[in-house]
This record gives sequence, structure tokens and C-alpha cells, in this order.
Amino acid sequence: MNTEALLLRLKDELDDGGLHGSFLVRDLRTGHEIGIEPDLEFPSASLVKIPLAAATLERIRRGELDGSTPVDVRPGRVTAPGPTGLTRFRHPARIALDDLLYLTMAISDGTASDALFALTPPAEVSRMLRSWGFSGITVRHPLGDLLDTPAARFEPAEVHLAHSLAIGATTAGRGHPVPQLDVTRANSGSARAFTALLEALWTPSEIDERVSARVRELMAGNLLRQRLAPEFASDATKWSSKTGTLLNLRHEVGVVEHADGARFAIAALTESRVPAAVQPEAEILMARVARTLRDHLRAA
Repeated sequence: MNTEALLLRLKDELDDGGLHGSFLVRDLRTGHEIGIEPDLEFPSASLVKIPLAAATLERIRRGELDGSTPVDVRPGRVTAPGPTGLTRFRHPARIALDDLLYLTMAISDGTASDALFALTPPAEVSRMLRSWGFSGITVRHPLGDLLDTPAARFEPAEVHLAHSLAIGATTAGRGHPVPQLDVTRANSGSARAFTALLEALWTPSEIDERVSARVRELMAGNLLRQRLAPEFASDATKWSSKTGTLLNLRHEVGVVEHADGARFAIAALTESRVPAAVQPEAEILMARVARTLRDHLRAA
């Protein structure tokens, strides 16, 4: 099947499954790529933790921060389904900065992330991204803001109502009355922008290699593996990634490294038209689309 026919088929499959997405797969050895609407901008949700980690590690490298410094963290005390780690803690904790990085990336702990944002605010993370040459990712607010959405105002049995609001209120210009879903007010980026960041972390770039190496290590330790990982993790491959989830948004970006030396950066950013919090079919579909694009590029 030629590329144009494949992309049309995959778009139809996404539409049939209630998904609209931005996908990009790039061969990190050749630079060749294939994608579906790769420049479409989305609220980035927890994908913003990748630039946050890189910026924090750069400040550690410069000596502005010390990874062993203990940080006092107030408990999140969140009881709603979804958040992890310190966000659900009931009591204060003292945790080293290095370990906050691990919690941020491995289990996507929002409270750990906000402890890092308190040291390196969103504006500074954005400034560092620009200094490295990245203009397609914008960091505007900490992660605690993601908890204040319509979903927090409904009982678990009524969470579909929050998803209905998220789906039905989007404007033609990607705006939204829920600020966390409005690309002009939320942390945001595209599949192309996140793929460029992945490429910079896996190949020589303006980012110091010591920083890149640690980010790669943290992404390899990601414990949330229900989305793209089933299609890319195996005994002959290494899958390193970060997920992002918010209301009807489901994202994952990562790099698959093959035993033969091939490496592919993969970004999948999606929004669902199905008003449900739990959608394993959507996870399976976005993973299959990403895998099909990778397989086509690898065989080209």
C-alpha cells in the first residue's frame, strides 16, 4: 500500500473509533518521517513533564540546584480516580529533588512535578526550551491546574458528563471554555514539536548530553505502559516514553530502540469524541496506528 492510501485508511480508522489525532514517526538515523496532521497543536497535559525534567536537570548541571537537596512537599490528598503518588498522599513528605524527578516521570506524579515547578517556574522552562531551539512547545502553568477541571466536580458515576462538556465545547480555533483544554491558555505542543524534542534527547543537540542521558533513563523507567508500550516493547526493543492524559485527551510520546540499532521517535496526541473516562479501545487504536506508521516507515 502506498503512503497516501495508508494515511487515508488510518484516518478513517481513527474516525470510526471516535478519535482525532496528531501522529508523527521519525527515523532518527535517516530523518525520514511519516505522520497524520503532525502540526496540529494540542494541550500537552503531562507531556510537559519532559521539558520540566530537562530544565531541572540543566539547572542541576549548572550547579544552580542540587539533586540531593531535600524538598518538603505538602500532601495532595486527592481521592478522585487518576492522580498518583504524592498527589494522593495524606501527610507531608520530605523527598530529594532527584527523587521528585523520578516520581514525576515514572508515575506521572503531579504534586512531585509542581514541587519542581516551584524551583523552575513554567516561564523559565519555556525560556530554556527556546534557548535550545524549540519553539513548538509552550509551558504556561504548573500541573496542579490539571486537577481543577469539570471532572473534579462530578461524582465518579457522572464523570461522563465532564467528558461530554470537554468534547462539545471545543471551538474551531482549538479554543475551549475549560482553560486546560484551550491551546492558547494551556501547556501545549504538537506531535512534530515533541518529536523534535525527542530527537534532541536521543541524538547530539544543544541539550547537554548528561542532561539528555538522564532524561532518557527517566523515560525508560515509565511505569505507565497501557498505551503505546504493548506495540513497541519486546525482548528485542527498548521503549522509553511519557504519557499525558486529561479528560478526553490521550497522548504518548517516546522512542523505540531496536536491537539492530534502528531508533524511531514516535508521538501520538489524540482527543476522543466518546464521553467515557475508561476507553481501552482508544488506547489500542492509537497504538495500532502508531505501530502501522512505524512499520511502513521502517519498510520504506
